[in-house]
Amino acid sequence: MEEILNETVPQSDLEKFEKKYNQELQSGSLTHTTQFEYAWCLVRSNYTNDMKSGITLLEELCKKNPEGKRDYIYYLALAYTRLKEYSTAMKYVQAFLEIEPNNQQVIVLEEYIKKKIDIEGLKGAAMAGGAALVLGGILGIGFALAKK
Repeated sequence: MEEILNETVPQSDLEKFEKKYNQELQSGSLTHTTQFEYAWCLVRSNYTNDMKSGITLLEELCKKNPEGKRDYIYYLALAYTRLKEYSTAMKYVQAFLEIEPNNQQVIVLEEYIKKKIDIEGLKGAAMAGGAALVLGGILGIGFALAKK
């Protein structure tokens, strides 16, 4: 799964699909395929803004073209995972698994996201615990000084 999530789009592909997308958009003949190809490139970019633009395009496609929803949902799950927005990614994974419950690639993605959520939870708990210790130490010193 790491390999899929770390895959980035070559700049030449991004430029090629962006050009095609803009040409079709300007001529008023934008196809679902072209929008998907461009969104697919954007969500595989190294840049957060590109990924967010790709997400917007994929979400539009979900509404406009239900026939391709399965693919759109998968790439939305990947994009949100790449952005470390795990709860949103999990919603898309669960939506995908409602359509295709035995898809092994998505099941592996679900497990990956669950591990990341657990790790983030542990980090949060450790930070909260550390903050509590620091606060307790400061209060202890304050009380000790107050007694003197």
